[in-house]
Amino acid sequence: MTQKIGFDALMQQICGAWGHCGSLQAGEYVHVTDFIPAWGTVTATQFAEWVLLAEGEADAPVSYRERWLPRLRASFVEHMGADCVDARRLRWHSDE
Repeated sequence: MTQKIGFDALMQQICGAWGHCGSLQAGEYVHVTDFIPAWGTVTATQFAEWVLLAEGEADAPVSYRERWLPRLRASFVEHMGADCVDARRLRWHSDE
């Protein structure tokens, strides 16, 4: 198995390790990728907020948001290499 990089590694950490894999909301499955635009830039903060939105946790208690938002932002920067990236980089690349 090859080591995942970029968006694939980001999602492996966020979903695989931390369990933020989206949720069922109003009968529809919602995933962070549903919020990523087709073009433009995405910041680490936007992405982190979208992860919580996809989890149905956008209005979670402050303590929950304070615990997760910094971790999600840091993971974005670690795996994407910057605080702001082109949205086209936030696409799956692996077949696994």
